Amino acid sequence: MTRSITTKFILAFLLVGLIVIGLAAVFIWGTTSLEFNNYLQDQRQNTFVAAAKAFFEQNNSWDGVEAALLQQGVLQVPPQPGGNQPPPFALLDANRVVIISSGPYLSGQTVPVGSPGQELPIKVNGNLVGTVIASGQPLIRNTVEQQYINNINRALLIAALGGTLIALILGILLARTLTRPVNELTSATRAMARGELEQQVPVRSKDELGELAASFNQMSTDLARANQSRRQMTADIAHDLRSPLTVIGGYAESMRDGVLKPTPERFDTIHTEVQHLQRLVEDLRTLSQADAKELSLNREPVSPSALLERMAQSYRPLATKQGISLKTESETGLPDLQADPERLAQVFGNLISNSLLHTPQEGEIILFARQEQKEIVLGVQDNGSGIAPELLPYIFERFRRGDPSRQDGGSGLGLAIAKAIVELHGGSISAESNPSQGTTVSIRLPK
Repeated sequence: MTRSITTKFILAFLLVGLIVIGLAAVFIWGTTSLEFNNYLQDQRQNTFVAAAKAFFEQNNSWDGVEAALLQQGVLQVPPQPGGNQPPPFALLDANRVVIISSGPYLSGQTVPVGSPGQELPIKVNGNLVGTVIASGQPLIRNTVEQQYINNINRALLIAALGGTLIALILGILLARTLTRPVNELTSATRAMARGELEQQVPVRSKDELGELAASFNQMSTDLARANQSRRQMTADIAHDLRSPLTVIGGYAESMRDGVLKPTPERFDTIHTEVQHLQRLVEDLRTLSQADAKELSLNREPVSPSALLERMAQSYRPLATKQGISLKTESETGLPDLQADPERLAQVFGNLISNSLLHTPQEGEIILFARQEQKEIVLGVQDNGSGIAPELLPYIFERFRRGDPSRQDGGSGLGLAIAKAIVELHGGSISAESNPSQGTTVSIRLPK
């Protein structure tokens, strides 16, 4: 039979409680019984010594002491089952001859000095007149004394039962407290297994279980977002593939059926669409390599200033054609970067292309490089249309466009690829933008 973790916790708490209570009860019972017996032993021995001393002081002799002490009730405990029980003490005279016997010490026997048993001397006027010695006989309690011990034992039993009940109740409460978050996590994971990915469980504490619940919630949120992004990406890929394939298929079918004549212009259109497909496939391939940690870098010393000049020369003709000023601003004395120049050129190509698309005529694009503490900051700044605040946090996601309504022929993967390449270099990329005032994308790389 399989027991739940709740049952195991309850049984564990109950077992620990029983062991602790049992050990405490045994220890208390043993200590109480021993100390009570010692108390009775001392009390009876002191009473015996006091009575014997009083007899000697009155009679100046031990003759008739046993009868006198019997009459006083000093030599016996109140009646017990099986008869009276004499106290476990023997009385010796000054010559250590037994006057009152007990246990191994018999009347008339001379007890040598150093015999086992606790001795108490009896002195009268400073002279030793006798000795009381413990005979080692078991101490028999009277009815009142035994009733006291019985009451102590009963109280211990009640306390043990009460402690067991409290341990059981605490075990149930603690087990439920510990297993409740686990049960909630189990239900949530089962729901995720059914496809309901966005699950949130209550964070009920700040301990390890609370951290586990918070981590689960974050994982569920990230997984749901990733799943939504995957679906959106699939839909966007299908859309981006369908458009050029429709154009290519339409032209090919029309020229095959003789509806359209093959002309250089129509072949140019087909070639343009094929290039668009190739760019899309290459972008997807780059991202898949980055996801699989297979995107390689050929690192070499790269001058930030030289990199910016190279990119400016490549894109300045296109910028001039659009009436846009493209210039560089680089601090002097910047150290070289250990980076892949072609991958960085790919990143800047995506950033500059985006700026050219969103910067109006007579606008300005600046490629900059500067040093901040232990980082080199590279970037692209424009004074174009900017990015809406609600879209800014998502522009580095796949198939995200700054203006969703605008179809510019891009794949929507450029910034995602730029982010992957920068992070592969051990850096980070971020964007700042104000609508109608422009956008600044900054790349931070370690020196």
